[in-house]
Amino acid sequence: MPDKPKEGLDRRDFMLAPLAAAGVSAVLAADAKTAAGQDNLVPAAAASQRTVYVGDIIDGKKVVSMLDVNDLAPGQKHFLYFQGVKMPTGQPWYVSVTVARGSRPGKRGVLVSGIHGDEMSSIRTVQTVMDQLDPAQMSGTVMAVADVSRPALESMQRRWPNQGRGIDLIDINREWPGNENGATAPSRHAGLLFNRLLRPNADFAIDFHTGTTGFEVTAFNIAGMDVPEVKAMVDLYPVGQIFDNHVYPGVLHNAFMDLGIPSFTPEIGAARVLDPKMIPLFVEGTMNVLKHHGIVAGPIGRTGKDVTVFVGNSAFPVLATAGGIVEHLVKLNDKVEPGQTVAIQRNSFGEVVAEYRSGVAGEVTGQRSDAMSEPGNPLVFILFNKAVPGGVEAYPE
Repeated sequence: MPDKPKEGLDRRDFMLAPLAAAGVSAVLAADAKTAAGQDNLVPAAAASQRTVYVGDIIDGKKVVSMLDVNDLAPGQKHFLYFQGVKMPTGQPWYVSVTVARGSRPGKRGVLVSGIHGDEMSSIRTVQTVMDQLDPAQMSGTVMAVADVSRPALESMQRRWPNQGRGIDLIDINREWPGNENGATAPSRHAGLLFNRLLRPNADFAIDFHTGTTGFEVTAFNIAGMDVPEVKAMVDLYPVGQIFDNHVYPGVLHNAFMDLGIPSFTPEIGAARVLDPKMIPLFVEGTMNVLKHHGIVAGPIGRTGKDVTVFVGNSAFPVLATAGGIVEHLVKLNDKVEPGQTVAIQRNSFGEVVAEYRSGVAGEVTGQRSDAMSEPGNPLVFILFNKAVPGGVEAYPE
């Protein structure tokens, strides 16, 4: 195991909330995958090296297989490609990397997007933040990665299409910290990125996401609010919901947290589209975080104090029991009460075949956006507070 960082947190000191799971298969496999990844966090060869240029240039941008942002010239923006895992034809998958290195020393922030291939607003949020940075006026460094899962992005789908024994769709956000010698390409890709690009350059990290194809979410942040360094950052976002939960193993922000690097996950609306209303909220919040860490100068913008924020520690899923057309009776961010009807479903004759009610008091944080559903699909997620949090929660996708 690597030495504990000189600055940051030891997650063992603050892991107070039980882990939750998103997807039954993830619950069964996450612990084994995480354990395998821990054996390969920082290979000896990687730990002793700094930036490695492979000698290739793509579209005028140099390619690296390892990056230390301290090797880059200060006061400038740098555009690079990171060489990830190889595709079946033998060429690597390349990941776009933008680094704004300040003219003065300071903290290093990492902004990640594109872990799921259908999450467009997450990518545009990070791009917009980077556009606003002037390295000549900065202290410290901000590194942005915009397209972690290139093969998933090519078809704008959530999961990585792994070419093993036929096509296997793998959610790379159940693979972190990855394993450079893992059993699948996504696991190896995650290991390469985490060991050689992300972890070595992070004093704090933000992993941006959206809802998934067919399921839209509100503007909210997922974070362990019992960690002071994380709470301080999350409170700087002018968004209306916070999912206060450490969530499940295998997600990127928890791979950072396991090493004492404060991290959390913003969620920015619907998949496959750019949300012009939500993106500015997360850009403003992220710029507030950079100001909070002294990387960027200037007054703090709007924060959670300027909006009404609902904080919940659990999510109640409403699942379809029938097939048919879904009609929602509540909207995102609506408050609901136990027993309240939140959706109905009709068959091809227009007859109501199912009614769906909330089992808790809380706020709607996600809804199925596809108009039809088969049994088992999530129709609504309701953010609420368990009086006594505990146990493992499995969230179907």
